[in-house]
Amino acid sequence: MSQNHFTLSFPLKSPADAKAVAEQLPPMMPELFRVNDTIGTVHYSRFTVLSEKTLLFLGDFDGDFDRLMGDLARLAGPVFDAIFRHVDGPPLTPVAANADAFVKWAKAHLLTAVNLYTAYPSVTAKDVKALAAAADVSAVGELHPFLVILPIKSYLHFIAVKLILIARGKGTTKDLDKVGTPHFAQFIPLEDNQIGFFTVYDGSFDKYIADFTKNIGEVFDLIFKFTKNAPPSPCRKYLQEFIDFAAGANRAPIGFYQAYPGLSVQDIHALIADSKSPSLAAG
Repeated sequence: MSQNHFTLSFPLKSPADAKAVAEQLPPMMPELFRVNDTIGTVHYSRFTVLSEKTLLFLGDFDGDFDRLMGDLARLAGPVFDAIFRHVDGPPLTPVAANADAFVKWAKAHLLTAVNLYTAYPSVTAKDVKALAAAADVSAVGELHPFLVILPIKSYLHFIAVKLILIARGKGTTKDLDKVGTPHFAQFIPLEDNQIGFFTVYDGSFDKYIADFTKNIGEVFDLIFKFTKNAPPSPCRKYLQEFIDFAAGANRAPIGFYQAYPGLSVQDIHALIADSKSPSLAAG
């Protein structure tokens, strides 16, 4: 699988810096989107303010992490220059002229996922766009990022949740496949004994959560035993309570980039299947 995910953690200097970066980033996102289009290996990306001391940058991408970070440094340097004015211990700036230093800094601030999920591991972002263009598909779907932060009761409980997620790795992949609407998903250990569950999904929030609880609710039932102010379990029985909890724990994204906007998971699966059909291959 050439696909991967990154979550970069930017340590902010102060609460005032957290507020400032949240205000300054949105106008800069169109430029970052253009850069992502130019690079061509990013499927999705988004920023979110985790806390008064941390900004997160998340992305789903193809290929090598170092190469992507180097390309971002050279082509989107001003975006990161603006961020690093608010960061404690930044690399050398301007970023565009110090790409190697940025790559080294990014590797040191990369958070490791407990597990990763992708709905279509066999194709790159360029593949998806090429298949859609060749089929002249009209993309009309609605995609959203889901950035849920789960506060775990203690460090020992935090370790227990990580072990549960590791043990459930392949089972979680199968469960997410059954949901049918997540494109990518990750569980990421975060600061202060928190677990991030980050996805990109199709359709409405309420329907996503309803489908989610049917197929992967048992995982969250286990996690909620260790979560502060968790909703009642099982999730399938207390659907509205789970929807309310998820909505409250969901963080607002800053700059949601989509390489192929409007294409659902099922659209992409259909494009892949059509590209492999004998009649199409013969044509």
